[in-house]
Amino acid sequence: MAEDTSVRKMHGFERLLSLWVFLCMGAGILLGRVAPGFARTLDGITIDIDGAPVVSIPIAICLFFMMYPIMVKIDFTEVVAAGKSTRPVLLTLFVNWCVKPFTMLGISSLFLGTIFLQFIGPEAMDLVKLPFGLDLPEGAQYGAGTVVLSDGVKLLEIPLWRSYLAGCILLGVAPCTAMVLVWGYLARGSDAHTLVMVAINSLTMLVLYGVLGGFLLGVGRLPVPWQALLLSIGVYVALPLVAGIVSRKWIIAAKGEEWFKERFLHILTPITIGALLLTLVLLFSFKGDAIIENPMTILWIAVPLVIQTLLIFGIGYGLARVLGLSYSDAAPTALIGASNHFEVAIATAAMLFGLSSGAALATVVGVLIEVPLMLFLVRFCLKSRRWFPEAPIQAA
Repeated sequence: MAEDTSVRKMHGFERLLSLWVFLCMGAGILLGRVAPGFARTLDGITIDIDGAPVVSIPIAICLFFMMYPIMVKIDFTEVVAAGKSTRPVLLTLFVNWCVKPFTMLGISSLFLGTIFLQFIGPEAMDLVKLPFGLDLPEGAQYGAGTVVLSDGVKLLEIPLWRSYLAGCILLGVAPCTAMVLVWGYLARGSDAHTLVMVAINSLTMLVLYGVLGGFLLGVGRLPVPWQALLLSIGVYVALPLVAGIVSRKWIIAAKGEEWFKERFLHILTPITIGALLLTLVLLFSFKGDAIIENPMTILWIAVPLVIQTLLIFGIGYGLARVLGLSYSDAAPTALIGASNHFEVAIATAAMLFGLSSGAALATVVGVLIEVPLMLFLVRFCLKSRRWFPEAPIQAA
């Protein structure tokens, strides 16, 4: 009975999770304003590649404590079985790579290039880096931009809305490979299936990210940020996965499976959500200035990103129901397409366009809206699980 009471208390806490999320967002912005030096110092503790921050060490620590409780409770015989189920795997790949990048391009172009263009400014321009390996004379035209000299450095001057669009595209071609484990866990989906899709997405990104991203950006083959991809996957996914496998095996051997399930997992119950909320405080303390200084800009970028997320979730969830998937497979299948690998998108935007570019800002907006929006979709999944033929709910 003690375990049931704990689960009920956790569910009560989760029912107010939206409140805790918004309180943590506010606390993060307040921390960034009250102690800007502290926030900047933490934000600067990163692992960089080619001058672009790829891994935030404070965020990586929080993500580890978010992921470890999920990884350690996975029975890998379930992972093998999940890998043999082809329908959810094929559906996830279809939504992530055949639908999502193109809907992102269409929706973002419509809002940023037409509906919100007067608010952004038709004449507003942004200075970004020249594409890799390109050396053009000052005044030369390249695509929608013009080569200009700024402080002795050749840069490409492009319409600001196109710079925002580029950041949105980079988000659209970067399906989530880390945080989706948290969303699937909160939605009571199959952790084994989610882990299989994380592995497949990671491998697929190594092949398709550069090709598809370059095509949609109109720059040919986008240089694949191999180091950024591998480093982020290693830190955010592989590290907690290995820790989970090793510690699970060691604890069960030393204490027995009953102690592992009844005592150890019981202790870990609140850690994932606690780490999630701390991550929010850190993220919003790092980016609070961008919100306060550019509130309307954040809004113009956020609108198409929100619509895109809801649309992709709806497509994935709807097709999962049509295909007759169980709820435990349908929820993570829809959530993995709706969320983005924003760490790689930010790093790529910084490397391609520059840290101060509109493209980099757009990827940051993706970070700021993702957590509250994905928690809303998690709640929707839990409310609608009876739509599916089976709805096994994992213990929290």
